[in-house]
Amino acid sequence: MIIFKSINRLNKEVNFKANIGFVPTMGALHKGHFSLIKSSKKKCKKTLVSIFVNPSQFNKKNDYKNYPRNLKRDIKILKILKVDYLLIPKINEIYKNKKNMKIKLNKKDKILCVKYRPGHFEGVLAIINQFLINIKAKFMFLGEKDYQQIHLLKKFIKSKFKTKIIPCKTVRLNNSLAYSSRNFLLSKNEIQKASLISNSVRSFYLSIKKNFRNKNNINEIKKNIESKRIKVDYFELRNKKNLSKKIDKNNFKIFIAYYINNIRLIDNF
Repeated sequence: MIIFKSINRLNKEVNFKANIGFVPTMGALHKGHFSLIKSSKKKCKKTLVSIFVNPSQFNKKNDYKNYPRNLKRDIKILKILKVDYLLIPKINEIYKNKKNMKIKLNKKDKILCVKYRPGHFEGVLAIINQFLINIKAKFMFLGEKDYQQIHLLKKFIKSKFKTKIIPCKTVRLNNSLAYSSRNFLLSKNEIQKASLISNSVRSFYLSIKKNFRNKNNINEIKKNIESKRIKVDYFELRNKKNLSKKIDKNNFKIFIAYYINNIRLIDNF
């Protein structure tokens, strides 16, 4: 594995005309990331992983400060997975061109996490914009746990870049809680509590598939979750194609964001 600490050097030494898959991460790698890397290795000739904890996508300073970081462990894992290239760019290189980092979202996109994390997705889109200006990868692999992120990125890069987004299924702990870097901040008891919430949301999803009228139970399910001393940002049914509220039995997803001891988790079914 070749490690690059400069995007310019990466550009000079990597042939992006080849079939290259790109997996952008913030480190603290877990089985969800492993799945993305394996999908890239299966589809592409070479795989590039980036590790960059992007300050502009954190709307709370403490969240950025406390975000789990373990670069030595991550590098060891990536070597075991036989990743071809690793990019670990410096902040001053990423933010050198401030014009590329100014992104605005449409008013109709200000739902779900956009509504509750002001500035977050502007930061996400800005960093991906900066990456793809320099990294001409054929494919970019992203996990469906961050479903809204994929939706926004698809719209954003559609007319700007040739890179195609490949969504990959959410990987779960014992078919329950979605793997997340933030899970490293949770105790065993908190992991169990989060797993119960995932199971509750999954059961609600299956009940709607069985009888669409069960969607009307959403407030009852939310109250049940909140009764466990859980702060819920949102718990909504949305159209899985365009994230509007126009849904039917075959075209809906459930989205949830909640806190366990100040650790914010998201999921969708």
